[in-house]
Amino acid sequence: MFAVYAESFSKQDPLSGLVVGERPDPEVPDGWTTVTVKAASLNHHDLFSLRGVGLREEALPMILGCDAAGLDEDGNEVVVHAVVSSPDWTGDETLDPKRSLLSERHQGTMAARVAVPRRNVVPKPDSLSFAEAACLPTAWLTAYRMLFTRGGLTAGETVLVQGAGGGVATAAITLARAAGLRVLVTSRDEAKGQKAIELGAHEAFESGARLPEKVDAVIETVGKATWSHSIRSLRPGGRLITSGTTSGPDLDDAELTRIFFLQLSVIGSTMGTRDELASLVALLDASGARPLIDRELPFEQARDGFAAMLDGDVFGKIVFTA
Repeated sequence: MFAVYAESFSKQDPLSGLVVGERPDPEVPDGWTTVTVKAASLNHHDLFSLRGVGLREEALPMILGCDAAGLDEDGNEVVVHAVVSSPDWTGDETLDPKRSLLSERHQGTMAARVAVPRRNVVPKPDSLSFAEAACLPTAWLTAYRMLFTRGGLTAGETVLVQGAGGGVATAAITLARAAGLRVLVTSRDEAKGQKAIELGAHEAFESGARLPEKVDAVIETVGKATWSHSIRSLRPGGRLITSGTTSGPDLDDAELTRIFFLQLSVIGSTMGTRDELASLVALLDASGARPLIDRELPFEQARDGFAAMLDGDVFGKIVFTA
């Protein structure tokens, strides 16, 4: 079957190990099912995989992709939940120490068909296109959990979203605005800041700029480049919710004195649960909010999408369609 996969790793030239070609049909263990993929979206996780981060060499070749929407074996329109927990795990699957994402230990979604546990399939409403639905399982689910489950944000509070433009950031802007939050954003790129305002942010600022007000919470996915600014932007008792470190994990100053003196909360967040994905789908269906798609490409042009993400030439999600 057609697939987009990693056959080797390179930290300096990750695209050198990317192949658009043919792979065997998926194996389907007991309790699993297959989904015919209509759309799959691209994440930084896929570039990390090509660099050898979170993916073992003995697992190669590995079909890439965490996110997909398509048709189940009965022809129903569905969204694929990317977190694969242990068969005997109950409760929040993101807390399972043996969990993985599709494309880590199990073949990913950038293929004609993908095998997933039966419990990892969520119904897709008619109101969402396959391309829109394919944006949800990683970036949008991550943003949903950061804002509402881990961050506990409610209408009327003010949130700062660092690094406008990325998939999680644009999702957080849209979801926060739909939930009645005041939304501030930062970006190194003035044009991206303006796009963020068009997307629903109330104000946009240069990265590192002093804000006119302290915020209740910060959505932090950038890491080293924005950490100090995030901490300094919080009101006393505020919370920083972090789910990524795209600029690097090492900190020159963790701002520990400010954290304990102002009683700030630093909250980690990873992906989301199947139930949260179902709630996210229901929220979009009811509210009319939709994922921002930067570009939609046929699977055969997947390399162009990977190159755009590598260059940072993205605002919103890149989606591949069958």
